[in-house]
Amino acid sequence: MRIEGFSFGTIRIDGETYDQDVVIDRGEVRLRKKKPSKRYRDEFGHTPLSVEEKIPWKCERLVIGTGAQGALPVMRDVLEEAKRRGVEVTSLRTEEAIELLRNAGGATNAVLHITC
Repeated sequence: MRIEGFSFGTIRIDGETYDQDVVIDRGEVRLRKKKPSKRYRDEFGHTPLSVEEKIPWKCERLVIGTGAQGALPVMRDVLEEAKRRGVEVTSLRTEEAIELLRNAGGATNAVLHITC
């Protein structure tokens, strides 16, 4: 898997451009389904990442790209679930997350927010 480019609202991975948040699960890319987290939107001012989403837990490390300005909230329950599962979580702006992923091994999965 190769991340070829990122700009606000789009990300290009392996020759395909996505205009929605993506999940990278053991090298496979899929769109993030954030509907389960939408009920928390008012509480956070933005739809957060919650454990109710299909998070790619089968990894040693989960990288969370929090957007161009770092605005994606990550709920505490995500961090608690990661700890319970023995998964290291790294949460940083998406541009920085992409750089980290370029050098990461196959034991790293990701959730990448591509807007704010």
